[in-house]
Formats: sequence, structure tokens, C-alpha cells
Amino acid sequence: MNSSSSTNHSPLVLKAPAKINWSLYVLNKRDDGYHNIVSLMHCIGLYDMLTFEPSDTIELVSDMDLPDNQNLVYKAAVKLRSYAGTKMGARITLKKEIPQGAGLGGGSSDAAYTLIGLNKLWGLGLDAGELKDMGSGLGADVPFFFDCPIAVAEGKGEILTSLNISIPYTLLVVKPPISVSTAWAYEQIGARGKGQGAETTETGDDEQVASELTKTGDKINNIKLIYGALKKGDTSFLKAKVHNDFEDAVKRKYPVIGFIKEELLDAGALLSIMSGSGSAVFGLFEDRDKAVNVSSRFSSHWNRVVETLV
Repeated sequence: MNSSSSTNHSPLVLKAPAKINWSLYVLNKRDDGYHNIVSLMHCIGLYDMLTFEPSDTIELVSDMDLPDNQNLVYKAAVKLRSYAGTKMGARITLKKEIPQGAGLGGGSSDAAYTLIGLNKLWGLGLDAGELKDMGSGLGADVPFFFDCPIAVAEGKGEILTSLNISIPYTLLVVKPPISVSTAWAYEQIGARGKGQGAETTETGDDEQVASELTKTGDKINNIKLIYGALKKGDTSFLKAKVHNDFEDAVKRKYPVIGFIKEELLDAGALLSIMSGSGSAVFGLFEDRDKAVNVSSRFSSHWNRVVETLV
């Protein structure tokens, strides 16, 4: 009891990091409406701030123009309280730095750190596995944020292989003034129906399944190669390896994504790729000074120079 009462005197403050995807493949649509993916995800030094204080009710203070019942922070708090069977409340203050609709996982990270913060504030003693399972029901990317700094995500994003890395990388992240709906992005590539025919085709089932498995194997091997290079600090061949299945569809609707990519590469980025379902694009740079210099080219867009977390 002493530890929880001492918590009551000072607010609990947590930093929820953003993420980028070094590679993202969409494999096929699942029966539950989600898609199976395989992705190499990495947390970056760009944070939303969450402050937790005891209260009689669940109260969210934020400058986001979003009703509470649509905000993942509020949803996470309500879900945790119901799961734990507690009547405790909290005043949660959310200060956003991670832009919305950017493919940087801000909402998912906020949800994960809300579960972590309230588990501490309320003294529930739930383990990370329970919190992860809860997070998975809130959003596909939520479980990853329990596995920072870097992990391979499979399934709908909840099957995670946590990895180690000791080298930080400098990124210039640029977001044009557009937001991309993740649901819309999945619809664009869903039309290809990758992998769905394997269950319905009368002939050639085994060949089709084998072909899909081979493709999936190639994608996982590609991600292993990217991780191996990042771990060693060998960035020379990454440009040819990084890939995002969402990119072509998003570029078609929003050509500015392609322009930003080209501008980053022209300015000396070692590689450039869109993160998640967009609209943020990042370039990898040799050092921070170079990235800061190049950032001035993007003064009309939101942009940040950040490091990947280790």
C-alpha cells in the first residue's frame, strides 16, 4: 500500500516513442478483417508525453480534436480498468509531438504507454504479456511498443521477435500536410488479393500455397539481411533492400510522397522510404549535421531530425 500511496503525490510521466518501418510487406487478408504482415520496426527519438495522476474518473486532457471514445489513450484506460475490475480512475494528460496520420505509430504508442502507466499508477501488477494482449485488441501496432527498440512483427503485428541493436542511426523524417488512413491504405493493396486464392482455387492449390510460402520466406530473409546490416553498421546495400508495400498506392494518390523521397535522395540520403501506411517519409543520413542541413529544404513540411533508439 505504501508504494501506491506515494505514487499519488507526484504525477507519473512517460515518454511514448514513435516508430519507423525499415521494411513492410502485406501478405494476405485474414478472416478477422486484419491483414498478415511482416515488418522490421524500430523506435525513434520522437515522443508524445503522457502524465498520469489519480482521479475519481477516467479523464483525458489533450489538444487533439478527437472525441474521447475515439482516442486510443481513453480506450486503453477504459479497457484496462474493465479487465482489472477496478473502480480507480486517472487524469491523463497527453502532449502530442508525433504527428497523426503519419505512419509513425503515435496513437499505438500512446495506447501501449497508457497501459504501462496505469498498470503502475493503479498498482495492478499485470505482466507485459497481459498488457500486450490487451493492446492487440486496440490496434495492430500496439504490442510492438512493448518490444522497443527493434523487432520483427508478423501476424497482424502481434507476433513479435524482439531484437538487439547498439548503433543509433540518424534520420530526417518529413511529413507533408496530408494524413493517410491506414484502413484506406489496406483497401488499396487488398484489391490484389495476395494469398486469398489459395483457399478457393480448384486446381493448383499446392503450387499456389508453395509459391506464397516462398515469397513470404524471401521477404523474411530480406528483413533478416536488413537487420544484419543495421546491427553491423553496414548501410551500403540497404537502399536496394528496404521496401514498403503501401508506398506505390499512397504515391499514386499523393504524388508529394514521391517528390519528398526523391528530394531526400538528391540531398544525400543513403536511402529513403515511406513509414507504415504514410504519409511520413524518412531519409537515412551519415550524421546529424548533414540531416539538419538538409531539413531546411523541407521548411514547408513538418520535419524532425531524430535518432533510432538502441
